[in-house]
Amino acid sequence: MTILKLRNLVKIFGTDHTAIKAVDDISLDLKKGEIILISGPSGSGKTTLLSMIGCLLSPTSGDIIIDKENITKYPQKKLWKIRLNRIGFIFQQFNLLQSLTARENVQIPLQLTRNKKNYIKKKAEELLRELGLEKRISHLPKELSGGEKQRVSIARALINKPDIILADEPTANLDSKSGHIVIEMTKKLVKKHGCAMIMVTHDHRIEDIADRILFMEDGKIWTN
Repeated sequence: MTILKLRNLVKIFGTDHTAIKAVDDISLDLKKGEIILISGPSGSGKTTLLSMIGCLLSPTSGDIIIDKENITKYPQKKLWKIRLNRIGFIFQQFNLLQSLTARENVQIPLQLTRNKKNYIKKKAEELLRELGLEKRISHLPKELSGGEKQRVSIARALINKPDIILADEPTANLDSKSGHIVIEMTKKLVKKHGCAMIMVTHDHRIEDIADRILFMEDGKIWTN
Protein backbone atom coordinates (compact mmCIF):
# COMPACT_ATOMS: atom_id res chain seq x y z
CA MET A 1 0.00 0.00 0.00
CA THR A 2 1.40 3.41 -1.00
CA ILE A 3 1.22 5.84 1.92
CA LEU A 4 3.01 8.83 0.32
CA LYS A 5 3.15 10.14 -3.23
CA LEU A 6 5.26 13.08 -4.37
CA ARG A 7 4.42 14.36 -7.83
CA ASN A 8 6.66 16.84 -9.70
CA LEU A 9 7.65 18.55 -6.46
CA VAL A 10 9.53 21.83 -6.84
CA LYS A 11 10.84 24.32 -4.28
CA ILE A 12 12.39 27.60 -5.40
CA PHE A 13 13.96 30.13 -3.03
CA GLY A 14 14.39 33.70 -4.21
CA THR A 15 13.23 35.29 -7.45
CA ASP A 16 14.57 36.18 -10.89
CA HIS A 17 18.38 36.07 -11.07
CA THR A 18 18.67 35.12 -7.37
CA ALA A 19 16.31 32.12 -7.67
CA ILE A 20 17.64 28.78 -6.43
CA LYS A 21 15.79 25.57 -7.23
CA ALA A 22 16.40 23.55 -4.05
CA VAL A 23 14.08 20.72 -5.09
CA ASP A 24 13.77 20.08 -8.81
CA ASP A 25 10.77 18.10 -10.12
CA ILE A 26 10.87 15.14 -7.72
CA SER A 27 8.34 12.31 -7.95
CA LEU A 28 8.49 9.50 -5.41
CA ASP A 29 6.28 6.81 -3.87
CA LEU A 30 6.69 5.47 -0.33
CA LYS A 31 4.96 2.26 0.70
CA LYS A 32 3.66 1.35 4.13
CA GLY A 33 6.42 -0.37 6.13
CA GLU A 34 9.14 0.82 3.73
CA ILE A 35 12.35 2.59 4.77
CA ILE A 36 13.97 4.91 2.22
CA LEU A 37 17.41 6.37 2.81
CA ILE A 38 18.38 9.51 0.89
CA SER A 39 22.05 10.46 0.77
CA GLY A 40 23.82 13.33 -0.94
CA PRO A 41 26.12 16.29 -0.29
CA SER A 42 25.23 19.26 1.89
CA GLY A 43 23.05 21.73 0.01
CA SER A 44 21.59 19.07 -2.26
CA GLY A 45 18.01 19.74 -1.08
CA LYS A 46 17.52 16.80 1.28
CA THR A 47 16.35 18.78 4.31
CA THR A 48 14.17 21.02 2.12
CA LEU A 49 12.48 17.91 0.74
CA LEU A 50 11.84 16.54 4.25
CA SER A 51 10.50 19.90 5.38
CA MET A 52 7.92 19.91 2.59
CA ILE A 53 6.83 16.34 3.28
CA GLY A 54 6.56 17.24 6.97
CA CYS A 55 4.32 20.25 6.25
CA LEU A 56 6.93 22.66 7.58
CA LEU A 57 7.54 24.25 4.19
CA SER A 58 5.17 24.79 1.25
CA PRO A 59 6.24 23.62 -2.23
CA THR A 60 6.47 26.09 -5.09
CA SER A 61 4.65 23.57 -7.27
CA GLY A 62 3.77 19.89 -7.36
CA ASP A 63 1.71 17.64 -5.09
CA ILE A 64 2.22 15.87 -1.76
CA ILE A 65 -0.33 13.10 -1.24
CA ILE A 66 -0.54 11.26 2.08
CA ASP A 67 -2.82 8.23 1.96
CA LYS A 68 -4.82 9.66 -1.00
CA GLU A 69 -5.11 13.06 0.73
CA ASN A 70 -3.52 15.89 -1.26
CA ILE A 71 -2.20 18.25 1.41
CA THR A 72 -0.47 20.73 -0.90
CA LYS A 73 -3.12 23.45 -0.73
CA TYR A 74 -4.18 22.95 2.88
CA PRO A 75 -4.27 26.02 5.19
CA GLN A 76 -1.85 26.11 8.12
CA LYS A 77 -4.51 25.18 10.68
CA LYS A 78 -5.17 21.94 8.79
CA LEU A 79 -1.47 21.23 8.20
CA TRP A 80 -0.95 21.41 11.96
CA LYS A 81 -3.27 18.42 12.39
CA ILE A 82 -1.45 16.51 9.63
CA ARG A 83 1.88 17.08 11.41
CA LEU A 84 0.41 16.00 14.74
CA ASN A 85 -1.46 12.90 13.62
CA ARG A 86 0.26 11.56 10.52
CA ILE A 87 3.95 12.50 10.71
CA GLY A 88 6.66 11.80 13.28
CA PHE A 89 9.98 13.67 13.33
CA ILE A 90 13.43 12.50 14.45
CA PHE A 91 16.02 15.28 14.57
CA GLN A 92 19.82 15.37 14.57
CA GLN A 93 19.91 17.49 17.75
CA PHE A 94 17.29 15.36 19.61
CA ASN A 95 15.21 18.49 20.47
CA LEU A 96 14.34 17.31 23.97
CA LEU A 97 13.08 19.72 26.64
CA GLN A 98 15.77 19.76 29.32
CA SER A 99 13.39 20.29 32.24
CA LEU A 100 11.25 17.24 31.39
CA THR A 101 11.94 13.55 32.03
CA ALA A 102 12.26 11.02 29.24
CA ARG A 103 8.62 10.00 29.68
CA GLU A 104 7.39 13.58 29.78
CA ASN A 105 9.27 14.40 26.56
CA VAL A 106 7.73 11.39 24.81
CA GLN A 107 4.23 12.35 26.00
CA ILE A 108 4.26 15.83 24.42
CA PRO A 109 2.62 15.02 21.04
CA LEU A 110 -0.09 12.89 22.63
CA GLN A 111 -0.91 15.62 25.15
CA LEU A 112 -2.10 17.73 22.23
CA THR A 113 -4.86 15.18 21.60
CA ARG A 114 -7.94 14.28 23.64
CA ASN A 115 -6.50 11.10 25.12
CA LYS A 116 -6.68 10.59 28.87
CA LYS A 117 -3.61 11.16 31.06
CA ASN A 118 -3.33 7.53 32.16
CA TYR A 119 -3.36 6.31 28.55
CA ILE A 120 -0.71 8.88 27.54
CA LYS A 121 1.57 7.87 30.42
CA LYS A 122 1.13 4.16 29.70
CA LYS A 123 1.82 4.56 25.98
CA ALA A 124 4.98 6.60 26.60
CA GLU A 125 6.33 4.06 29.06
CA GLU A 126 5.56 1.16 26.67
CA LEU A 127 7.56 2.79 23.88
CA LEU A 128 10.49 3.60 26.16
CA ARG A 129 10.58 -0.02 27.33
CA GLU A 130 10.55 -1.21 23.70
CA LEU A 131 13.61 0.96 23.15
CA GLY A 132 15.44 -0.47 26.18
CA LEU A 133 14.96 2.61 28.36
CA GLU A 134 12.86 1.13 31.16
CA LYS A 135 15.50 2.27 33.69
CA ARG A 136 15.66 5.78 32.24
CA ILE A 137 11.95 6.68 32.19
CA SER A 138 12.27 9.28 34.98
CA HIS A 139 15.69 10.62 33.94
CA LEU A 140 16.26 14.13 32.59
CA PRO A 141 18.05 14.56 29.22
CA LYS A 142 21.26 15.70 30.98
CA GLU A 143 21.37 12.27 32.64
CA LEU A 144 21.16 10.37 29.34
CA SER A 145 23.81 9.43 26.79
CA GLY A 146 23.51 10.61 23.18
CA GLY A 147 22.13 7.25 22.07
CA GLU A 148 19.58 7.26 24.88
CA LYS A 149 18.47 10.80 23.99
CA GLN A 150 17.91 9.74 20.39
CA ARG A 151 15.89 6.72 21.51
CA VAL A 152 13.68 9.08 23.54
CA SER A 153 13.14 11.20 20.42
CA ILE A 154 12.26 8.04 18.45
CA ALA A 155 9.63 7.13 21.05
CA ARG A 156 8.25 10.67 20.82
CA ALA A 157 8.05 10.37 17.02
CA LEU A 158 6.09 7.11 17.28
CA ILE A 159 3.67 7.90 20.10
CA ASN A 160 0.90 9.29 17.87
CA LYS A 161 1.07 6.25 15.57
CA PRO A 162 2.07 8.30 12.51
CA ASP A 163 1.90 7.08 8.93
CA ILE A 164 5.35 8.49 8.13
CA ILE A 165 8.55 8.99 10.13
CA LEU A 166 10.94 11.67 8.84
CA ALA A 167 14.51 11.46 10.15
CA ASP A 168 17.09 14.17 9.45
CA GLU A 169 20.67 12.95 10.10
CA PRO A 170 19.57 10.88 13.14
CA THR A 171 23.05 9.40 13.79
CA ALA A 172 25.14 12.55 13.17
CA ASN A 173 25.79 13.13 16.88
CA LEU A 174 26.33 9.47 17.79
CA ASP A 175 29.36 7.20 17.68
CA SER A 176 29.24 4.30 15.22
CA LYS A 177 28.13 1.69 17.78
CA SER A 178 25.37 3.83 19.31
CA GLY A 179 24.25 4.97 15.86
CA HIS A 180 23.80 1.45 14.57
CA ILE A 181 21.96 0.32 17.70
CA VAL A 182 19.58 3.28 17.46
CA ILE A 183 18.89 2.72 13.76
CA GLU A 184 18.33 -1.03 14.17
CA MET A 185 15.81 -0.29 16.95
CA THR A 186 14.12 2.30 14.75
CA LYS A 187 13.84 -0.15 11.86
CA LYS A 188 12.29 -2.78 14.14
CA LEU A 189 9.68 -0.35 15.47
CA VAL A 190 8.86 1.12 12.05
CA LYS A 191 8.14 -2.38 10.76
CA LYS A 192 6.23 -3.38 13.92
CA HIS A 193 4.02 -0.29 13.99
CA GLY A 194 3.35 -0.39 10.24
CA CYS A 195 4.50 3.13 9.42
CA ALA A 196 7.02 4.15 6.76
CA MET A 197 10.22 6.13 7.05
CA ILE A 198 12.33 8.53 5.00
CA MET A 199 15.78 9.20 6.41
CA VAL A 200 18.35 11.64 5.05
CA THR A 201 21.93 11.00 6.12
CA HIS A 202 25.61 11.20 5.24
CA ASP A 203 26.23 8.06 7.34
CA HIS A 204 26.94 5.19 4.94
CA ARG A 205 27.34 2.79 7.87
CA ILE A 206 23.57 2.53 8.28
CA GLU A 207 22.64 1.90 4.64
CA ASP A 208 21.94 -1.77 5.39
CA ILE A 209 18.70 -0.91 7.22
CA ALA A 210 17.09 0.66 4.13
CA ASP A 211 14.73 -1.01 1.68
CA ARG A 212 15.77 1.57 -0.92
CA ILE A 213 18.71 3.95 -1.18
CA LEU A 214 18.34 7.12 -3.23
CA PHE A 215 20.88 9.82 -4.05
CA MET A 216 20.13 13.54 -4.18
CA GLU A 217 22.17 16.31 -5.73
CA ASP A 218 21.29 19.76 -7.12
CA GLY A 219 17.65 19.24 -6.15
CA LYS A 220 17.24 16.04 -8.19
CA ILE A 221 16.91 12.51 -6.96
CA TRP A 222 17.76 9.10 -8.44
CA THR A 223 18.62 5.52 -7.47
CA ASN A 224 22.13 5.36 -6.05
